[in-house]
Amino acid sequence: MELEKKISSWITNYLDNTNLSSLIVGVSGGIDSALTSTLCAMSNKKTIVVSIPIFQNESQLNLAKKHIEWLKSNFNNVISIEIDMSDVFSMFEKKFDSYHNLSSANSKSRLRMVTLYHISSLNNGIVVGTGNKVEDFGIGFFTKYGDGGVDISPIADLTKTEVRELASNLGIIEEIIQAEPTDGLWDDDRTDEQQIGATYSELEWAMSFDGNLSDLTEKEIDVLQIYKKFNKMNAHKMTTIPIFKK
Repeated sequence: MELEKKISSWITNYLDNTNLSSLIVGVSGGIDSALTSTLCAMSNKKTIVVSIPIFQNESQLNLAKKHIEWLKSNFNNVISIEIDMSDVFSMFEKKFDSYHNLSSANSKSRLRMVTLYHISSLNNGIVVGTGNKVEDFGIGFFTKYGDGGVDISPIADLTKTEVRELASNLGIIEEIIQAEPTDGLWDDDRTDEQQIGATYSELEWAMSFDGNLSDLTEKEIDVLQIYKKFNKMNAHKMTTIPIFKK
């Protein structure tokens, strides 16, 4: 069985074993959410794809719209919702005397999570995560209780390379596959690579590296250090919550 069919069957079986009936996926215009929403649609379960712009770059929003149109033209079980939360986010930020870029970016992600769970509750559904393996288990490149707040994670065992390959196999729009990965949470539209300092393919290599440091180039050592820095700094996101045992 092809990988895409295995994942979509896994999604179907998970939902069948609950008393729930729909899949809620946030669609950003990026490849991870495009692949995840497609796999959900392939399950033949009611799939609600949600675009939640918060002062989002127009090109990213247009990619999200293109993907949603492509999904709806290929699957009759897909419903789309667009909710612009820019005004809500502005009101939230005005309640604070100070401003911090990272806090602001994380708050956008958490507002989207709240929106997805509200829609999920209204539709007897579950929220489906869109994180890949490097983000979720390598460097913790997600917002805790933001895009990390999900019920299931269908592509969290796939590297970015595998995500691209699977997306291409499924005929997802090439413009989305080739787009620079970005979380869309920053005013300057910085890419993931600009934030991290390494590409996903480099991080995939670092995540699986088990050789000798003496054999590495200077660039490879830099990438390995970047990976280790993020892995250590974000370990609290990738492990269970510490509990005091009496």
